Amino acid sequence: MSMDAVFRALADPVRRRLLDRLHARNGQTLGELCEGLDMTRQAVTKHLVALEAANLVVSQKRGREKLHFINPVPINDIAGRWIGKFDAPRLAALAELKRKLEEGNGHD
Repeated sequence: MSMDAVFRALADPVRRRLLDRLHARNGQTLGELCEGLDMTRQAVTKHLVALEAANLVVSQKRGREKLHFINPVPINDIAGRWIGKFDAPRLAALAELKRKLEEGNGHD
């Protein structure tokens, strides 16, 4: 799955809210996800379809119900690609500062 699709899906605040709800309690039905939202079931379904297309949500049929689960892999990929690389220099600088402070205090 392309990161562009993930970013497009994450750009919508309703989709982020649905992901937050699934993060809080994974494996919810459409009806459960609609609770407390001022949206029709059809609108929520459209958002879930977009999240599934970006591979951020996977669904599974259990009997007559369809349960929705968050898939953290695409978000982890984004963290590694876009956050981790920017964090590395800062972490290296902090490690170097710690090393210098320890040397100054006589620690090895």
